[in-house]
Amino acid sequence: MNKFKIIINGIIKENPVFCLLLGMCPTLGTTTSAINGMGMGLCTTFVLILSNIAISLLKNLVPDKVRIPAFIVIIASFVTVLQLCMQAYLPSLYESLGLFIPLIVVNCLILGRAEAFASKNNVVNSMFDGIGMGLGFTLGLTILGIVREVLGSGSIFGMKFIGDADGILIFVLAPGAFIALGYLIALVNKLKSKQQ
Repeated sequence: MNKFKIIINGIIKENPVFCLLLGMCPTLGTTTSAINGMGMGLCTTFVLILSNIAISLLKNLVPDKVRIPAFIVIIASFVTVLQLCMQAYLPSLYESLGLFIPLIVVNCLILGRAEAFASKNNVVNSMFDGIGMGLGFTLGLTILGIVREVLGSGSIFGMKFIGDADGILIFVLAPGAFIALGYLIALVNKLKSKQQ
């Protein structure tokens, strides 16, 4: 399988945010700003890559009856490592993302890729699948965070460009996440239909 094709598949063709609609809880909850969206995406990418590698290595050793619980334990181990590293080296981002970091364990994107791809493919392909899906997720969260931050706060990556004026408050709140995501999905679908 072509490694480049696997990565592009995760970023564009099967983007977890805009095409597969996986991991909607952190997508809607953490994207109040571009930096939060990017941070959450990179955290998820880290766990996705390492769990795909580990699951691909251990796929023949895990009995079918305990496959899903075993996958969750593997994913939880990497999330714990991530949590401890973030608390030590990125405390402000860790505090900003809060409860969503431990919830990476039950993110359907990670568990879905473990079940659908890593448990059926070799280590290298599983690693590249993790990279592609992770980058696609990060890209989706960052774009949604940029849209919400620009419209809601009049800033981008924390840098104000509107001056003292406030943005449209709804985009900083939960309903703004649904509105912005809906329009972005519609835009992606429109672009995909033009390509066909």
